[in-house]
Amino acid sequence: MRILMVCLGNICRSPLAEGIMQSKIDTLRLDWEVASAGTSSYHAGNKPDSRSIQVALDNNIDLSQQRAQQFKSSDFGYYDHIFVMDSSNFQNVTKLAANNKDKEKVKLIMNMIEPQRNVNVPDPYWGEYGFEKVYNMLDEATDGILMKYKK
Repeated sequence: MRILMVCLGNICRSPLAEGIMQSKIDTLRLDWEVASAGTSSYHAGNKPDSRSIQVALDNNIDLSQQRAQQFKSSDFGYYDHIFVMDSSNFQNVTKLAANNKDKEKVKLIMNMIEPQRNVNVPDPYWGEYGFEKVYNMLDEATDGILMKYKK
Protein backbone atom coordinates (compact mmCIF):
# COMPACT_ATOMS: atom_id res chain seq x y z
CA MET A 1 0.00 0.00 0.00
CA ARG A 2 1.17 3.52 -0.82
CA ILE A 3 0.14 6.44 1.39
CA LEU A 4 0.67 10.17 0.87
CA MET A 5 0.31 12.69 3.71
CA VAL A 6 -0.53 16.25 2.60
CA CYS A 7 -0.55 19.67 4.26
CA LEU A 8 0.04 23.21 2.99
CA GLY A 9 3.82 23.61 2.92
CA ASN A 10 5.04 20.09 3.68
CA ILE A 11 7.25 21.25 6.55
CA CYS A 12 5.12 20.82 9.70
CA ARG A 13 2.13 18.47 9.77
CA SER A 14 2.63 16.14 6.80
CA PRO A 15 6.31 15.42 7.57
CA LEU A 16 5.25 14.50 11.11
CA ALA A 17 2.49 12.26 9.76
CA GLU A 18 4.95 10.64 7.34
CA GLY A 19 7.54 10.08 10.07
CA ILE A 20 5.05 8.66 12.55
CA MET A 21 3.53 6.37 9.92
CA GLN A 22 6.98 5.24 8.70
CA SER A 23 7.99 4.38 12.25
CA LYS A 24 4.90 2.20 12.66
CA ILE A 25 5.38 0.60 9.23
CA ASP A 26 8.97 -0.27 10.19
CA THR A 27 8.00 -1.63 13.62
CA LEU A 28 5.25 -3.81 12.13
CA ARG A 29 7.37 -4.73 9.09
CA LEU A 30 4.57 -3.84 6.70
CA ASP A 31 5.06 -3.75 2.95
CA TRP A 32 3.76 -0.18 2.83
CA GLU A 33 5.24 3.03 1.51
CA VAL A 34 4.58 6.50 2.93
CA ALA A 35 5.57 9.96 1.71
CA SER A 36 4.38 13.53 2.17
CA ALA A 37 3.74 16.61 0.07
CA GLY A 38 2.35 20.10 0.29
CA THR A 39 -0.35 21.80 -1.73
CA SER A 40 1.98 24.80 -2.18
CA SER A 41 5.55 24.98 -3.43
CA TYR A 42 6.66 27.55 -0.83
CA HIS A 43 9.13 25.22 0.86
CA ALA A 44 9.97 22.74 -1.94
CA GLY A 45 13.36 21.16 -1.27
CA ASN A 46 13.52 22.32 2.35
CA LYS A 47 13.84 20.19 5.46
CA PRO A 48 10.87 20.02 7.84
CA ASP A 49 10.44 22.88 10.30
CA SER A 50 12.94 22.56 13.17
CA ARG A 51 10.05 22.31 15.65
CA SER A 52 8.62 19.30 13.76
CA ILE A 53 12.06 17.72 13.69
CA GLN A 54 12.42 18.28 17.45
CA VAL A 55 9.02 16.91 18.51
CA ALA A 56 9.66 13.86 16.31
CA LEU A 57 13.11 13.37 17.88
CA ASP A 58 11.52 13.65 21.31
CA ASN A 59 9.50 10.60 20.22
CA ASN A 60 12.47 8.73 18.68
CA ILE A 61 11.60 9.57 15.06
CA ASP A 62 14.10 11.20 12.68
CA LEU A 63 12.65 13.54 10.03
CA SER A 64 15.98 15.10 9.05
CA GLN A 65 16.23 13.30 5.70
CA GLN A 66 12.81 14.45 4.48
CA ARG A 67 12.52 17.25 1.91
CA ALA A 68 9.39 19.21 1.07
CA GLN A 69 7.73 18.61 -2.29
CA GLN A 70 4.58 19.87 -3.93
CA PHE A 71 1.56 17.64 -4.50
CA LYS A 72 0.97 16.98 -8.20
CA SER A 73 -1.94 15.46 -10.08
CA SER A 74 0.19 12.45 -11.07
CA ASP A 75 0.27 11.49 -7.36
CA PHE A 76 -3.29 10.20 -7.77
CA GLY A 77 -1.97 7.47 -10.05
CA TYR A 78 0.74 6.36 -7.66
CA TYR A 79 -0.81 6.51 -4.19
CA ASP A 80 -3.62 4.32 -2.87
CA HIS A 81 -4.59 6.73 -0.07
CA ILE A 82 -4.04 10.46 0.26
CA PHE A 83 -4.53 11.79 3.78
CA VAL A 84 -4.89 15.56 4.10
CA MET A 85 -4.52 17.59 7.28
CA ASP A 86 -7.42 20.03 6.87
CA SER A 87 -10.41 21.04 4.77
CA SER A 88 -8.39 23.59 2.78
CA ASN A 89 -5.89 20.88 1.80
CA PHE A 90 -8.83 18.62 0.95
CA GLN A 91 -10.26 21.21 -1.45
CA ASN A 92 -6.88 21.96 -3.04
CA VAL A 93 -6.10 18.29 -3.62
CA THR A 94 -9.53 17.27 -4.89
CA LYS A 95 -9.48 20.18 -7.38
CA LEU A 96 -6.61 18.35 -9.11
CA ALA A 97 -8.51 15.04 -9.30
CA ALA A 98 -9.27 13.85 -12.82
CA ASN A 99 -12.23 11.73 -11.77
CA ASN A 100 -14.25 10.33 -8.85
CA LYS A 101 -11.81 7.45 -8.37
CA ASP A 102 -9.08 10.01 -7.65
CA LYS A 103 -11.35 11.99 -5.31
CA GLU A 104 -12.21 8.84 -3.34
CA LYS A 105 -8.54 8.44 -2.42
CA VAL A 106 -8.54 11.75 -0.53
CA LYS A 107 -9.52 11.69 3.15
CA LEU A 108 -9.15 14.01 6.10
CA ILE A 109 -6.66 12.17 8.31
CA MET A 110 -8.57 12.77 11.55
CA ASN A 111 -11.60 11.01 10.07
CA MET A 112 -9.60 7.81 10.60
CA ILE A 113 -10.36 8.08 14.32
CA GLU A 114 -13.34 10.44 14.33
CA PRO A 115 -15.31 9.40 11.22
CA GLN A 116 -17.44 12.04 9.53
CA ARG A 117 -16.47 14.71 12.08
CA ASN A 118 -14.13 16.43 9.59
CA VAL A 119 -11.74 17.58 12.32
CA ASN A 120 -8.80 19.61 11.01
CA VAL A 121 -5.24 19.12 12.22
CA PRO A 122 -4.30 22.73 13.08
CA ASP A 123 -1.21 24.21 11.47
CA PRO A 124 1.35 24.77 14.27
CA TYR A 125 3.66 26.91 12.09
CA TRP A 126 2.71 30.26 13.64
CA GLY A 127 2.89 28.92 17.19
CA GLU A 128 -0.79 29.25 18.02
CA TYR A 129 -1.12 25.50 18.34
CA GLY A 130 1.67 23.35 19.78
CA PHE A 131 3.71 20.88 17.79
CA GLU A 132 3.34 18.33 20.61
CA LYS A 133 -0.46 18.46 20.35
CA VAL A 134 -0.27 18.06 16.56
CA TYR A 135 2.13 15.13 17.02
CA ASN A 136 -0.33 13.44 19.39
CA MET A 137 -3.25 13.96 17.01
CA LEU A 138 -1.28 12.44 14.13
CA ASP A 139 -0.06 9.57 16.29
CA GLU A 140 -3.69 8.65 17.00
CA ALA A 141 -4.75 9.14 13.38
CA THR A 142 -1.97 6.86 12.08
CA ASP A 143 -3.11 4.21 14.58
CA GLY A 144 -6.53 4.57 12.96
CA ILE A 145 -5.01 4.04 9.51
CA LEU A 146 -3.34 0.86 10.75
CA MET A 147 -6.55 -0.43 12.32
CA LYS A 148 -8.49 0.14 9.11
CA TYR A 149 -6.00 -1.08 6.51
CA LYS A 150 -3.61 -3.53 8.19
CA LYS A 151 -4.45 -7.09 7.20
